[in-house]
Order: sequence, then C-alpha cells, then structure tokens
Amino acid sequence: MKMTGSQILLECLKREGVEVVFGYPGGQILPTFDALYGYEGFKFILTRHEQGAAHAADGYARVTGKVGVCLATSGPGATNLVTGIANAFMDSIPMVAITGQVPTALIGNDAFQEADITGITRPITKHNYLVKDIKDLAGIVREAFYIASTGRPGPVLIDLPKDVQVAQTEFIWPDEPKLRSYNPKYIGHPGQIKRAAKLIMEAKKPILYVGGGIIISGASDELLELAEKIGAPVTWTLMGIGGFPSLHRQSLGMLGMHGTAYANHSIMDSDLIIALGARFDDRVTGRLDMFAPNAKVIHIDIDPSSISKNVKVHIPIVGDAKQVITELIREISHGPAIEDWLKHVEVLKKKYPMGYKDKNKILPQYVIQQIDEVTGGDAIICTEVGQHQMWAAQWYNYTKPRTFVSSGGLGTMGFGFPAAIGAKLGSPEKTVFNIAGDGSIQMNIQEIATCVENKINIKVAILNNGYLGMVRQWQELFYKRRYSYTPITSPDFVRLAESYGAVGIRVTKKEEVKSALQRAIETDNTVFIDFHVEEEENVYPMVPAGEAINNILGGLA
Repeated sequence: MKMTGSQILLECLKREGVEVVFGYPGGQILPTFDALYGYEGFKFILTRHEQGAAHAADGYARVTGKVGVCLATSGPGATNLVTGIANAFMDSIPMVAITGQVPTALIGNDAFQEADITGITRPITKHNYLVKDIKDLAGIVREAFYIASTGRPGPVLIDLPKDVQVAQTEFIWPDEPKLRSYNPKYIGHPGQIKRAAKLIMEAKKPILYVGGGIIISGASDELLELAEKIGAPVTWTLMGIGGFPSLHRQSLGMLGMHGTAYANHSIMDSDLIIALGARFDDRVTGRLDMFAPNAKVIHIDIDPSSISKNVKVHIPIVGDAKQVITELIREISHGPAIEDWLKHVEVLKKKYPMGYKDKNKILPQYVIQQIDEVTGGDAIICTEVGQHQMWAAQWYNYTKPRTFVSSGGLGTMGFGFPAAIGAKLGSPEKTVFNIAGDGSIQMNIQEIATCVENKINIKVAILNNGYLGMVRQWQELFYKRRYSYTPITSPDFVRLAESYGAVGIRVTKKEEVKSALQRAIETDNTVFIDFHVEEEENVYPMVPAGEAINNILGGLA
C-alpha cells in the first residue's frame, strides 16, 4: 500500500513507540500536520513556541529514558528549536527533532522561510539528515531513533522537504539499523576492570564521583551496591543528582562551584577518584592544574572522547556504566582499609556544614526545604537556570533517579517550565514542581496556555527577588556591586496565571509558605506561587571561576 511521506513519518514514529510529540505548525510542515488531523497513534501537544517544544521533549526524555520528539516548520520554526537541541546535546539527552523544509528544487535558492538547519545544527547534534528521496525516509527515521538512544545519547535532526512529505511510495518497515561507522561499546575491557578493582582495594582515600551517565544507563542500583561494598564516600555532579540517595550515610552531596564544601575538600584530599559517567567539566574541577593533585583516576564512560579530555586518567574504561560497574563489583573481593579516611571525611562534614542564616524573612533555601517536606521528597523537580537552580540542587533531598530535571551544560534560562510539561506527561502520576526565578520564568511563560489547554497539572514556585539573581551575585562579589541591567521588573504573576486560566498564589510572609505549597498540591490545575524572597540572598558555598575548588567563598549564606 502506498503512503505519503507524512503518513510514513507518523507510522514510523508510532512503531518506534512514541507516546507524545511536541511542536508547532507552519507552511513547510503543513502536509505532516494535515496527516496529524484526527490521528490517534500518539498524542500531539501544541506548545506556544518551538523552543518550548524542544525543552518539553527534553524533559519527557529525562524522566522516562525514552526518545523525546519535537516537530516544527522550516526557517524560523527550525531555528527556534536550536537552543533546545543544543541543550539536549550538552546534557546527552535522546531527542529526535523533525523540521519541515522548502521543496528540494528550492533548496539553496533563498526561498521564503528557508534555512540550512542541517548546517546550523551540525555542531549540536549527534547526527542529522536532509531527506531527499521518500524511499529513504523510513530507514532514516529508524536510524535517527537508534543513534539518538544508543551509546552516549543525544539529539538527531531530520529535515524533511515539503515535496518529500507529499510524495508517495510503498511503506516498508526497515530492519534494525546496522551502521558500519557507528558501534557504541557497552562492555568494558576485562583487563582494565581487573586493574581498576585492584587499585580500589589498595586505595587509602577513595571517592566515587558520579555524573549523569549513571542515570542514563540505569545504573543507580549497581552504584549503590558498589558504594556499600567499598565503603567510599560518594559525590555527584548537577546531572548526577538522584543517581545516589542524598540521605545515604556515604553521601557527600554535589561538588563543584556550588557544591558542598566537604565534597570539594574530600575530592581534593583523595588518592583515588572513581569517575562514573561524568566528564570532569569546569564547574566541577575548577582550576585544572590544582585539581585533586594526589589522586589517581579511574574513568568509566561510554564516550571515549570524554576520557582524558580534561583530567589525566590512569585507568580508562570505555563502556556502559551499568555493565562495567556490574563487572567491577565481581572483581572486588574485599573493600579497602579506609577507616581513617572516613573519619577525616566526617571531620570535614562537621567543619563545613551546609546552612544559612535565618533572617526571619522568606529565604529561598527555606522554600526549597518546605517543598521537600510537603512532597515527602517524592516529586519531580524541574528548574530554570540561576540561583534558584543551585538552591534546588542543594536543599531538596533526591533519593531516586530521573527526579531532577535541569539544564546543566548549556545553562538555558527558560528551560524548566516547558521541561516540566514533558516531565508531567512522562510521569503523570508524579507531582511536578518547576522551581524558577522571576527572570527565567518569563522566557517561556507563554507555555501556561499549553498547560491549561491540555490540563497538564504543574506547580511553579517562583523565587521572586527582583533581580537576575545569579548575575547580580557575580556583580556583587566581583564587580563592586555595579548592578548593570540585573534589576528587573516582573508582571503580576498571580494575575498573569489567572488570565490564562491557571491559579496564582502570592506569598509575602514566611508563615504562609507551607500552606501555600499544600494548597498548590491539592489544586487540580497549574499553579503559579509567587514567593517574594530576600532580594540579595546569595548561593553559598561558591568557588570563584578559575580558582581551585577548595578555595571556597562563604559557608553560611
């Protein structure tokens, strides 16, 4: 039976197990939207901006582990996806972005709403395709999903000209792709695993350093088993939050620029770093030539290009974290003798506790703690980017993977709210909170309409301090308090939410915080809670950019 290119695309998405697609229509993708009319193979969510569609697909992928899908037209529609694609690329999120394109005969002629989106996105996609023949379409879709979801995941773009969408051919569902030039390695080298096990058993000051790869590979249980077998303290990156239970006795919390002081001091004092699915980015290492000077490094990562890119590695193991850790556990016959090391770490915890000064005002840290309390630590927490993101990382207790959704590598303001839409659709049984700043939330605030129209029940906690908070903090500390364009005027968030048909709550007193959160959770609608917090509260601890990570500013905020 012959089908159009648009029909083939939808059939392929259905067979790939796609449950929801986020997008926005336009001229060059109209044939596909016509095929979507009345289509019931999966749910389509009309966002109010293409960037919102990309971030929603990203959030869906993070909480489900499945490939997120977004759809847009050519030219400006496609370029509006770029920030979301780059965000997914930096954080290794599986995504397939599909864009309309002008007819093949017009490509290169500067046609109306033409943009070379494959050229534009080449540096920020794992792979991309310009489909020129309808007979290639089904195979390309299969390859795109395979590439996006295997190895180190990432976004793949399919650019689909309008004439290919309307052309017809017989539909043939291809076999599973086999790409000669693409063969991700999942099984670690046995010899290297044996060497790593020996080094771990001989270590005196080992530390487990965990990144997002643990969550991507589904290796949280294996990590817990390894950690308890060797007894070593565990620290994690922003992307690794939830990979190890934060209330566990071996937990050190997050490390790096805004990590716990005791995690930073511990890794600097260690003699062995066991890096699992992490890439030693600058926010973690600080000044590279002073990072963990006495430590040997075991680095387990599925992406060989990440190993020894930033930090010299003594035992590299290329493979999937879940597979490699399972083998590593088998090779470790006994834990290392680290009683003195654990006593040292406990001293560091007591010497550098996390805390903040209670100023009898609404403090952002307090709001996060109250969200933790009223949700029982069992919500999915999404964030925008800024001070509120770091407070959310520091003061909520994450005990399960895929419960923290945040933009790590790209640091994208405007990410959290649309990502929360994807997260809620991916885990509808969970309470989903988006923790936002009054600056970030305005970047994609139009997606309130998406929530209300589709009855997507999200709670948005705005930590409203009247500033672009993180930039203001840097201006305070490093630019003599010259607040250049960081004070901002915001709308009345309560009335704005209500104008869309959502619910708004304003909180100006500390004693109102908990009851407002409880009311929000009990309300069957999207709720915006406008917390008027202390204006010049800072995120501490903090390591200045370019400094060693044990050169820490602040303790109590």
